[in-house]
Amino acid sequence: MARIDRINKVFEPGEAEPRLYGKWMDSGYFKPDDDPDKKAFSIVMPPPNITGQLHMGHALDNTLQDILTRYKRMRGYSALWLPGTDHASIATEAKIVEQMRSEGIYKEDLGREKFLERAWDWKKQYGGRIVEQLKKMGSSCDWSRERFTMDEGCSDAVKEVFVKYYNQGYIYRGERIINWCPHCLTSISNAEVEYEDQEGHFWHLKYPFEDGTGYIELATTRPETLLGDTAVAVNPKDDRYKDLIGKMLVLPLVGRKIPVIADDYVDIEFGTGAVKITPAHDPNDFEVGRRHDLEVITVLTEDAKVTDDYPKYAGMDRYEARKAIVKDLEEGGYLLRTEPHNHNVGTCYRCGTTIEPRVSLQWFVKMEELAKPAIEAVKTGKTRFVPQRFEKNYFNWMNDIRDWCISRQLWWGHRIPAFYCDDCGEITVTKDAEAVCPKCGKKMRQDPDTLDTWFSSALWPFSTMGWPEATEDLKKFYPTDTLVTGYDIITFWVSRMMVAGMAHMDDVPFRDVLIHGLVRDSQGRKMSKSLGNGIDPLEIIDKYGADALRFALVTGNAPGNDQRFQEDKIEMGRNFSNKIWNAMRFVIMNCPDGLSYGSVDPAKYTLEDKWILTGLNRLISEVTVNFENYDYGVALQKIVDFIWESYCDWYIEIAKSRLFDEECPTRVEALYLLNNVLGTCMQLLHPFMPFITEEVYLNLVIDDSAESIMISDWPDASKIPSYPAEEKMMSTLMNAIRAMRNIRAEMNVAPSRKAHIIVVTASDDVASMFNNGLAFLERLASVGTMEIRKDKEGIPSTAVAALFEGGEIYIPLEDLIDISKELERLKKEKEKFEGELKRLEGKLSNENFTGRAPAAVVEAERQKLAKYKDLAKNIIDRINTLSEL
Repeated sequence: MARIDRINKVFEPGEAEPRLYGKWMDSGYFKPDDDPDKKAFSIVMPPPNITGQLHMGHALDNTLQDILTRYKRMRGYSALWLPGTDHASIATEAKIVEQMRSEGIYKEDLGREKFLERAWDWKKQYGGRIVEQLKKMGSSCDWSRERFTMDEGCSDAVKEVFVKYYNQGYIYRGERIINWCPHCLTSISNAEVEYEDQEGHFWHLKYPFEDGTGYIELATTRPETLLGDTAVAVNPKDDRYKDLIGKMLVLPLVGRKIPVIADDYVDIEFGTGAVKITPAHDPNDFEVGRRHDLEVITVLTEDAKVTDDYPKYAGMDRYEARKAIVKDLEEGGYLLRTEPHNHNVGTCYRCGTTIEPRVSLQWFVKMEELAKPAIEAVKTGKTRFVPQRFEKNYFNWMNDIRDWCISRQLWWGHRIPAFYCDDCGEITVTKDAEAVCPKCGKKMRQDPDTLDTWFSSALWPFSTMGWPEATEDLKKFYPTDTLVTGYDIITFWVSRMMVAGMAHMDDVPFRDVLIHGLVRDSQGRKMSKSLGNGIDPLEIIDKYGADALRFALVTGNAPGNDQRFQEDKIEMGRNFSNKIWNAMRFVIMNCPDGLSYGSVDPAKYTLEDKWILTGLNRLISEVTVNFENYDYGVALQKIVDFIWESYCDWYIEIAKSRLFDEECPTRVEALYLLNNVLGTCMQLLHPFMPFITEEVYLNLVIDDSAESIMISDWPDASKIPSYPAEEKMMSTLMNAIRAMRNIRAEMNVAPSRKAHIIVVTASDDVASMFNNGLAFLERLASVGTMEIRKDKEGIPSTAVAALFEGGEIYIPLEDLIDISKELERLKKEKEKFEGELKRLEGKLSNENFTGRAPAAVVEAERQKLAKYKDLAKNIIDRINTLSEL
């Protein structure tokens, strides 16, 4: 069977992609090479949540990682891309609780152990879904090393770090004000709070003095927390209040006596210069309260309802209570005025609920000292951000870092390895599953809380490689080379991995942090469920294939920048695939069975051969530099332009005359270059579009022993000859051809109509070049005959001129068109436009239309009239010119 008979007429991604991915998996190509002489390269995948469904953010993130890994693999590195998933405490528990509620079951009814059994069953059923979806993207991870943040090894690492931090004094348990989500019913860290602008109000209130001598005016955005006020604060430097400091006020609606205190926290210039202090429900007030030993009065429950201590409002939701309290303040004469006020409000990053600051007994990590080595590592360049501007985000967070609240009131996750003796109050922190009190010998009770998901994620670069054991993987692959991630989790994750790496490995977790932006919709909006503008990458893969999706995600991509996802990029990707496939089929169709390149002689390379090789040499050099600089969008565009224009539109077309002539003395050179240039382009394109490049590469007549493009060597520019002089000559010819094509297109001349051309040039080299290039001038510019001269003498005045570097080309007009027929056609066009002009002028002179129609419609008609007038003038000018001939 001929080679072409084995190749489908079209590339079918739905059939090819799973087949090729299965082949790569079975062949072990995704595993790092064991060769000790190969330099190591490693990436750890940002672990997607087990609740996750592949979205465009995942698709971009993993496409970029796969591009880098495939590139490094082809460059001869022992490349490891280590995959895994995250247990995602809050999101997973919420999913399971929601599922249970639909069955009428509550987690408290099941108890912890039964709930966790159900959670592990859920993970087993759904946790691998996103892994399979990532495989559909073509992700070349070493799946044999796949990890999970709650697997045995990662869990051991978490306990090891907790115990180590605790013994070093970095982890402590204390009552502090934390961010509390009333919906998820758990604490969350500062990094997990997302701020949004919300419409609100300033309620101006008066707090009367106990002695009846007047009142202090203050403003608040949260009147419902008034119930927990324990002071009013003023600045000690504020002359307006210096005589009032120490006086007692009566708290409206409650009757509690509270003092006026002085604290530098208060901004003299803001509002009235007096602020209510509610230590239990505001982080700044909590610190003021600690400095002044104020009582901490909690007035809201965990689900943000008023406590039973205030019977009139007890059980009311915080917003319902707000309305009731404002109404009572107004009726009591305490409300002076209300004014609208927009302010930044913290919300839970998981569910979007407004966060409630709450005093609670939690576990914390002291971050200030731990952060210092991580800050220094970026300052000294041990880790660099790409683009560098994102260092600012990192430093802003790290330089103002607060203690990290790491305990969560959840059951799914890493349980805190702390144990309490209920008899004597002793606390023990240990990696053991159980503990006995070292003081009284009683069995101890383990803390019911779990750790923040980001605590285990912070250890990901080394826990996944076997730490705390000194494994071969750690020795070979840590630190990792590159972290690919979005700018939105620099504070959540990147900063914490840096801290953990320096604290436990005494080295950075990665050398480079490649930051990408968000994938937005075609209007530039963030994709979200509420807007209904999300695009399902799996649907795109099913319709167009993974290569087309990857093409669309990288086209126009620049490190750190958001990008708009547009449907036409998908179409471009599919069209590009079709172009490549058709080019490959054309080449194979013209390759005789048993084709051998043994007789190929570089000395016989023609002008076009030397031109394409020079362009390929440059392409390899430039694209390799682009890869090293993470400029993937630029690299892809260069490859596309070269394949589409240089190879397909020019080289193939020029080479056809040699292919179709079996006696052509340079036919085998043409076949050799057609196969090998396209094959080299496939190697450059492979990291971007792995599936079609594999099929094309293995179908070409290059190396029948080749197993896969994946394990082929990255092209080496030094092995491709370059011919600058010939490239310049070829470029001159191409410019001349383009100029002639443009003239023919403007005059609507059919390709079948051959024309005589007169080349005027003073250069013997240019003249020789045109003589030698006549064959492809005939093919590509529909040249019939050619005359070369040194001057313009005798050239018909009606000849159409085209300029090129080195001379001019003249084409007699009668060779291009039948003048009488063209005049007839133009006169018909003139009549058509005159009729349309009359109609538009009549319409625009009609006041019923111009007075009643929308302004935009009237303006559109005026623009159409102006356009038609220009077209009509061009036609008349053309008629006048032709009539003079």
